[in-house]
Amino acid sequence: MKEKDEHIALLLKRIPESPGVYQYYDTEGEIIYVGKAKNLHRRVNSYFNKDHQSSKTRQLVAHIADIRYVVVDSEQDALLLENNLIKKHQPHYNILLKDGKSYPSICISRESYPRIFKTRNIVKSAGEYYGPYSFGNTVDLVLELIHRLYPIRSCRMPITLDGIEKNKYKVCLKYHIKRCGGICEGYQQEEYKEWIEAARKIIKGDGQEIIGQLEHQMIAYAGKMEYEKAAEVKHKLELLNQFCSKTIISNSSVQDIDVFGYEEQDSTVYVAMLHVHNGSIVQGQTIAYRRMMEETKEELLALGMMELREQLGSRTKEVLVPFIPDVFDENLHVHIAVNGDRKKLLDLAQQNVKQYKLDRLKQSDKLNPDQRAARILGELQQLLQLEHKPMWIDSFDNSNIQGQNAVAGCVVFKKGKPSKRDYKKFTIKTVIGADDYASMREVVRRRYEHLIEDNEGLPDLIIADGGIGQMEAIREVVEDQLGLQIPIAGLKKDDKHRTQTLLFGFPPRQIDMAITSEVFRLMVQIQDEVHRFAISFHKKKRSNAQTKSQLDDLQGVGAIAKQKILLHFGSLARARSAKIEEWQNLLGKNRGSAIYEQLAAQITL
Repeated sequence: MKEKDEHIALLLKRIPESPGVYQYYDTEGEIIYVGKAKNLHRRVNSYFNKDHQSSKTRQLVAHIADIRYVVVDSEQDALLLENNLIKKHQPHYNILLKDGKSYPSICISRESYPRIFKTRNIVKSAGEYYGPYSFGNTVDLVLELIHRLYPIRSCRMPITLDGIEKNKYKVCLKYHIKRCGGICEGYQQEEYKEWIEAARKIIKGDGQEIIGQLEHQMIAYAGKMEYEKAAEVKHKLELLNQFCSKTIISNSSVQDIDVFGYEEQDSTVYVAMLHVHNGSIVQGQTIAYRRMMEETKEELLALGMMELREQLGSRTKEVLVPFIPDVFDENLHVHIAVNGDRKKLLDLAQQNVKQYKLDRLKQSDKLNPDQRAARILGELQQLLQLEHKPMWIDSFDNSNIQGQNAVAGCVVFKKGKPSKRDYKKFTIKTVIGADDYASMREVVRRRYEHLIEDNEGLPDLIIADGGIGQMEAIREVVEDQLGLQIPIAGLKKDDKHRTQTLLFGFPPRQIDMAITSEVFRLMVQIQDEVHRFAISFHKKKRSNAQTKSQLDDLQGVGAIAKQKILLHFGSLARARSAKIEEWQNLLGKNRGSAIYEQLAAQITL
């Protein structure tokens, strides 16, 4: 170990203050991390000269046995080299590119008489592919427009010129309903090539060129007084203009541009790209990276931009971003739009990346509910700035009527779910009258003295079903009396007794939560559950107390008779409403009559 440390220390002194790429190796000679830096010396030394909060970074540093570096002329060259090395070696500690869902593309098949269709399988030898498209129903809109404009075949029959000449094929229903030009029987062969070329231009985003051509055709037909043909072309123009109005969200000043959106969720980063050509969004893609180390969002966006532009084959010179990445091609015009059509494009990219993140989270939640719970608790941890995720939450509530039959309940949520076997009921023993704060102090003290005595562990968070007063009562016991350090929160209600907001800290501060957020829904669930649990226990205790006192006051009712009465009638109210004959049948004529008369006398009194 000493020899390794000396070797690393010597290397750190030699690393130059130049832009470049560094590579970390383990004792087996395997590359475990590749990174880029504007200043190699400062960046690499930072790994060894400071304490890292990230356990992954600490783990990486512990495994570094050797360091190599490559000096380059510019930051852009460093980014390119880093990207190539990561792809080649797939180092263990680098960002992991996760496969996004398979987005559809449009294929123009490589056949004598091509078909145009949607596919998720890319076989480059089979045709030309455009896409993938990651947003909305763009593919379906494009294909629907093309097939309404041009009667291109949709059948999978391998049609050839030789087959047509030998009459091997027959037209189908689509020909008769004018959804196909009948190329299988040789109709409109010359026009077919023109249709395919026009469709190709629409797919590429050159719809305005087709509009211009159709306008000239319509005028020419009208000049020849071929009004039916002119009307047919006019209908196509209307369809194409309608489509363009839906897909062109910017004016003609926005021609070719790449637009990027960026989102994070825990250690996963999402980058979306929309490619705009001639004012139309013609391509889009979203990728997800796993942040492995302490990469900044500027670094991650730069890497995502390079990856997506490479995937989609973009060579545009203008790029819109939500924030400026740390490195980018000097020939690119990279900027943040603040208004106008470019701002709309940027907002749309953000909308797409957020939707993609939401889709991924929903899919992940379905496959792994525990992961969803951990994510929600992670959000709660961030809101309250807790040291640990609150995997164990206790919540307390009192219940009494004018101090009578005072009880309390403690519900327990573990991993974001009710743990009903751990719920606790408390009958208030030391408090006389309706003193909620004193009752809370008694219950909390009993709860945590018991947990400490039995060595059962302690919760990560305590939530009071009440405001500042309840929180302070809990704090007095937990911190002042028991010397424990457990975070305490309170749930404040509105005038209609509905969950309004979360209070935390001393003095308590209000924690803002969107009412649509999953954290808010968890808080509502906890508050509803502890209230239900405490109220149910109070009702049962009150009912038992009433039944016990009134039956025990009757002469001739012992323990066996009392049990028999309750089993038969189910409640004291039901027993009172019963007729004397039912009492006589249950307990005998004399005894039944006597108890019936005593109950009647109680009602009279």
